[in-house]
Amino acid sequence: QVQLVESGGGLVQAGGSLRVSCVASGRTFSRFAMGWFRQASGKDREFVAAISRAGGSTSYADSVKGRFTISRDNAKNTVFLQMNSLKPDDTAVYYCAQGSRSGAESPFVSWGQGTQATVSS
Repeated sequence: QVQLVESGGGLVQAGGSLRVSCVASGRTFSRFAMGWFRQASGKDREFVAAISRAGGSTSYADSVKGRFTISRDNAKNTVFLQMNSLKPDDTAVYYCAQGSRSGAESPFVSWGQGTQATVSS
């Protein structure tokens, strides 16, 4: 069983940047893909980005391509999401997730509690 703890959310103006982090414990971090999802108020949870176990492969939702970057540090059991050029539509609770396989296309099976990111206009 894995425990995922997100941090780094907050309030930022449109055009600004935030970096959210997720520390994993309890399951071999480097064996599995990691991902970020988000859920805005009143909407379904949606995929944001994913990264393969060694970081060599990534994927992004079209809405964040070119603005967000996912990365990981396997020595620190941590995955990051750098969010630049933020828009009010990026306001959401951001969730870290661990995959069941190693590739970025993996289904995701474990979830953190989320961290709120709010972008003001």
